Amino acid sequence: MADRPLHIAIDGRELFGKPTGVGRYLLEVLKEWAQVPHRYTLIVPEEPTAPLRQLGDRFQWVVESGAGTGTRWEQTRLPRALARAKPDVFFAPANTAPLRLACPFVVAVYDVSFFAHPEWFGRREGWRRRWLTRSATRRARTVVTVSEFSRQEIARYVRTPIEKIELAFPRSPPEQESRADDREPVVMYVGSLFNRRRIDDLMRGFAETATRVPAARLVLVGDNRTSPRIDPNELARTLGIADRFTWHSYVDDAEVSRLYATARVFAFLSEYEGFGIPPLEAISHGVPVVLLDTAVAREIYGAGAVFVPPVASEIGGALHTLLTDPAAHAAVLEAGRARLRIYSWARTARALLNTLERAAT
Repeated sequence: MADRPLHIAIDGRELFGKPTGVGRYLLEVLKEWAQVPHRYTLIVPEEPTAPLRQLGDRFQWVVESGAGTGTRWEQTRLPRALARAKPDVFFAPANTAPLRLACPFVVAVYDVSFFAHPEWFGRREGWRRRWLTRSATRRARTVVTVSEFSRQEIARYVRTPIEKIELAFPRSPPEQESRADDREPVVMYVGSLFNRRRIDDLMRGFAETATRVPAARLVLVGDNRTSPRIDPNELARTLGIADRFTWHSYVDDAEVSRLYATARVFAFLSEYEGFGIPPLEAISHGVPVVLLDTAVAREIYGAGAVFVPPVASEIGGALHTLLTDPAAHAAVLEAGRARLRIYSWARTARALLNTLERAAT
């Protein structure tokens, strides 16, 4: 704990629009920080919503509208606001930060897929991400990330000294009351649709399962960011599962919870993640998970998931087992719930705040 209350400024852009993993991570951390007697200034591109205002009196909102919400806003509006605010320390929660800052800062980097797999990004977009992230990590007092896998990747690709990178783990919501024995055979996926998440392999695996489980259905939730473009509806027609497939590009949190309550299996076949919160959320709703067999998935989920290679028959076999075998379903879910207990938003927020307090001195 710092020996005096600090003034901490935060880039709050990720809290707006349709918040994805970074926005949700930041919001949960802010809820915990509301209990700690520092002063927080959130610099944002638009007026905060009523729920954001309810975070409490410790949070001041500085609205810097104009210049969009991307790199131009970050490099023009944000540093001007920081110069006026004069914080003790600044938190950049999404990989990048202004190139010119008078105050010390901490940057969060969740993964470096744009370094490790440049083929997943357009030439200009990949270059922008790599250049800004490298610049931010070099100038930051500390870099925080969410898994040992990402810590090693940042050190390897961004060439950041390993001792400069600290861990702050996220977690899912508390476990929900649920019953699995009366659920329909629904396979669910939640998260933005990227090529690296192998949506096409999931759909092919489900198509194999569907031949053996006539009532099975597949539900995808997430905006389509695939490049080259994959049309999930067209692929479903090609695979002959169109009448058993639903894709929601976006639904609110209440609807996501309702959908989780209908699912019997959750699949998340990502080959590259810094952490991956959706599978933990699924487990918290009583849904066992099938994951692609990667180093980071095993680090985070341990025995709490079924791991598969990117092979349709293997994916289909795992889905079939969890849809039809009550004992296997119960065993995987119980192991997954044990993993939930490892993570804590309170611990995550405290670790991140400790890092900011050290950076401010």
